[in-house]
Amino acid sequence: MTEETKERRVHKRSEKTPVKTKMKEQKPKVRVKNYLEVPFGYTEADAVLEAERCLHCRRAFCQEGCPVDIDIPGFIDAILQKDFKNGIKIIKETNVLPAICGRVCPQESQCEAACLLGKKEGWDPVGIGRLERFLADWEREHGITTPEIAKSTGKKVAVVGSGPAGLVVAADMARLGHKVTLFEAFHKAGGVLIYGIPEFRLPKKILAEEVETLEKMGVEIKYNTVIGLTHSLDELFKMGYNTIFLGTGAGLPRYLGIPGESLNGVYFANEFLTRVNLMEAYKFPEGSDTPVHIGKKVVTIGAGNVAMDCARTALRLGAENSYIVYRRSINEAPARQEEIHHAQDEGVEFHCLSSPLAIMGDEDNNIIGLECQECELGEPDESGRCRPMPIEGACFDIECDTLIISIGQRPNPLVPRNTPGLDTHRWGGVIVNEETGETSIPGVYAGGDIVTGAATVILAMGAGRTAAKAMHEYMINEK
Repeated sequence: MTEETKERRVHKRSEKTPVKTKMKEQKPKVRVKNYLEVPFGYTEADAVLEAERCLHCRRAFCQEGCPVDIDIPGFIDAILQKDFKNGIKIIKETNVLPAICGRVCPQESQCEAACLLGKKEGWDPVGIGRLERFLADWEREHGITTPEIAKSTGKKVAVVGSGPAGLVVAADMARLGHKVTLFEAFHKAGGVLIYGIPEFRLPKKILAEEVETLEKMGVEIKYNTVIGLTHSLDELFKMGYNTIFLGTGAGLPRYLGIPGESLNGVYFANEFLTRVNLMEAYKFPEGSDTPVHIGKKVVTIGAGNVAMDCARTALRLGAENSYIVYRRSINEAPARQEEIHHAQDEGVEFHCLSSPLAIMGDEDNNIIGLECQECELGEPDESGRCRPMPIEGACFDIECDTLIISIGQRPNPLVPRNTPGLDTHRWGGVIVNEETGETSIPGVYAGGDIVTGAATVILAMGAGRTAAKAMHEYMINEK
């Protein structure tokens, strides 16, 4: 750190503003008519202004709150010096997907939650996620640098699933000189990043560029290959792979367990979003062969990020009314505050403290409405959130012709079901050593949603980094 930087830090300490530097975005009435990204991102001036809000704490609490241990103070210092090339280099030492993480990671509950600036009443934490996105976008504009690759070790790694965890393992293994093959069941890479997150939150061009960087690093991607059916894990070992990583995610829906779930017009969130995002149904019929039916009144059950994606997508597909039904209050909603804010701005109506009782249909088995029970909050449950308690006799109906169930997903069962000796929890998650990611089968590791159930992108990436380190040590010590 230069003396000039130190002086600037002292000078700016008394000039800090309590709120984050505003990020410009599309107006709500405009964006509900298109699929373009909502926020425009920071300009260089915006980024420097936001970086100047940093307190430069002696202990980097923000970095401690990051699941992949990004040197946050380091890249903020680089922004202050307008050395953006070095800033993105610092990030990519531990995070190969900064453009994605800067957009979809819940920084407010991780790195930004630990920021001391945000501990002061009425003050926002530093916009760490926005700064990360800025540096990633700057690199895309000025040319993405392919990470250096170590000398070949002669070892082969199979990565099953190209979601966040799988992408991190593939990148880390390739950097270390191992030959990596990425097996993907779909025709495009990215896992939940490609099928689950809408274009207006994560442009697919950005994901494609990240995948292209992996290929430049020597990673081979085999699409339309379903491990567990096309090849077993035993067959992968026989094909010469020294170690295997399982990152097949959580693609199995959770049911409500109420009458009417099989009616026409009822979707599960994964099915709905896969049609719209991966199969590009929003372009039907001119730009896509995949249709998706959407009615005029759409109800989404749940209040996580996926639910917000569904409710906001419904408006862009032509719904006149889009409702969120959630059994707790908005304060308990697991979605990011930014996503809730965007949904509200766009006209999504929230029915909180409302629990679904039954999905109603007509004589042709088409959905016509949802019967709900009003609730009030009771004592906290095992999740730490207040338990919703039904109010006796307080029921109401919501008229709707489309309903989307978004109450979480379970781990994909295909590989565990077809792999003898692979230990799993009763709920389907693969059991691993938390410190290494190793499963009950020597040489087989796992991480991400297949281990934890549906979680965040950055937590999956953290699990991938942990597993990659252990896999490398396993191969180097392999006899």
